[in-house]
Amino acid sequence: MSKGPVMVSAEETAKNKAFMEQMAASGTERYIRRHSKQARWTHGITIIACILLCISGLFVFVPALAAAVGADTVFAIRMSHRVLGVIFVLVPLISAIMAPKGVKHIFKNLFDRWDSDDKKWMMLFFPYLFMAKWIHMPDQREVKSGQRFADGMLWFSGALMGITGVVLLLGTTLFDFGGGVYGVMLFLHDIGFLLIAVFGLAHIFLGAGIFQPYRGTAKLMFGDGTVSESDALYHWGHWARQEIASGENVIEKKA
Repeated sequence: MSKGPVMVSAEETAKNKAFMEQMAASGTERYIRRHSKQARWTHGITIIACILLCISGLFVFVPALAAAVGADTVFAIRMSHRVLGVIFVLVPLISAIMAPKGVKHIFKNLFDRWDSDDKKWMMLFFPYLFMAKWIHMPDQREVKSGQRFADGMLWFSGALMGITGVVLLLGTTLFDFGGGVYGVMLFLHDIGFLLIAVFGLAHIFLGAGIFQPYRGTAKLMFGDGTVSESDALYHWGHWARQEIASGENVIEKKA
């Protein structure tokens, strides 16, 4: 993990420019592999389960909605909510067991220190969403500073929802924890829902490329997991230069 900006000499810049011109002439373009197939599948299944859980949870826990659809429909939704909850909990756990180094890498990025580039990026973030053509953002590492905070909150709220959901499920099927425990778990479950609703929507807005600077980023998780060299340098300059220098995750595709 880089602890500061990667310095690029004038000679190296000239070599990079010449290489890019050569690549353009050959009809190929370099890409950097950013997300593995396992990470993309885990992300996709979890996010679909999460969205369906939020929708079904409204009918399970909001009396007015439950009354509107009737008892039989609520029963079916409640059962589906439990099945989806099991998927939401088990898929990330199984994926983490299969790739513990990947989990370690994720949390290392989340808790990495903030440098001057990170702080400046956060200060410019909201104007940048609407005026990207006129604002130059500082280079970022593998995970941007704002993304570290937002993703951290999603991990926290997801864990809160998962743990409280398991307790609620066990308390209504195998055990009787009492009304006090059930009330506390339900309250924390609601808090987790609110956090996921806020940070999940922000994640979707940016990840789906709704704002101009992030157009096309949905392909990172719902495509082949690669990003073009030019986009990588634009969004994650420090990380991209490290990857280009190592060459381990760099591939060539026809332009």
